[in-house]
Amino acid sequence: MTEFIGWPGVPVVALGAVLTMGTLLWLLSLRLKDASIVDTFWGLFFLLQAGIYLVLRPDGFEGRQFLVLALVSIWSIRLATHISARHAGKGEDSRYAKWREQYGEAWPVRSLFQVFMLQALLAWIIGAPILAAMSSPVGWGVLDVIGLALWVIGFIFEAVGDYQLTAFTRDPDNKGKTMRFGLWRFTRHPNYFGDAAQWWGLWLIATSAGGWWTVFAPAIMTFLLVRVSGIGLLERTIAKRRAGYDEYMRTTSAFIPLPPKDR
Repeated sequence: MTEFIGWPGVPVVALGAVLTMGTLLWLLSLRLKDASIVDTFWGLFFLLQAGIYLVLRPDGFEGRQFLVLALVSIWSIRLATHISARHAGKGEDSRYAKWREQYGEAWPVRSLFQVFMLQALLAWIIGAPILAAMSSPVGWGVLDVIGLALWVIGFIFEAVGDYQLTAFTRDPDNKGKTMRFGLWRFTRHPNYFGDAAQWWGLWLIATSAGGWWTVFAPAIMTFLLVRVSGIGLLERTIAKRRAGYDEYMRTTSAFIPLPPKDR
């Protein structure tokens, strides 16, 4: 394993960088009174790590290093842009606003650890395939091609899914209705499926470089998307807010794209 991690200080430097970034975001959130800015910067925690590994791991295979940097850059910048546009002018997200009300005067300090440090630490752990892929001198392999193909499929599902949902929700005639067209016809959450697929693709690329041991990273990301901050959180209340969502749940796969069932 140490062959692929290389100098032990490299991941430590990355950890310090993401924790510093989280602290700066926390200070900004205090000024804005909006802890949900962390969602916009979530993807950029990974881009920061990729940049650090590119600089500090000069002995890694250059072709894979720049491939991974490009994939992480495309994913993180698109995600940050999308969330920023979705969040603009709407104030603090209801999840964080609820915590702010619940914890009162203790929230400013509590949010540092409950929101910003936690997400920074998670990003560092989940970013392990980036480290493994960019640290190894091993050249191209078949898994690089398979991983890239899976990443592209995932990116299409995430980006197109987000675009289709945004267009749907911006139409006032669709208020209170359920989105079930385009990619949303085959999965109730094409964007979350796409996000997970991209991370499994990055893991395959890391595995091609010998980093198979980082399998915990896409597994954690998938668990978060399905059980915690993604589908699990969203679908607790969405059926009450969207007409026809109960039927949509009966006929449409929750995560993996599948042909819809008969109504």
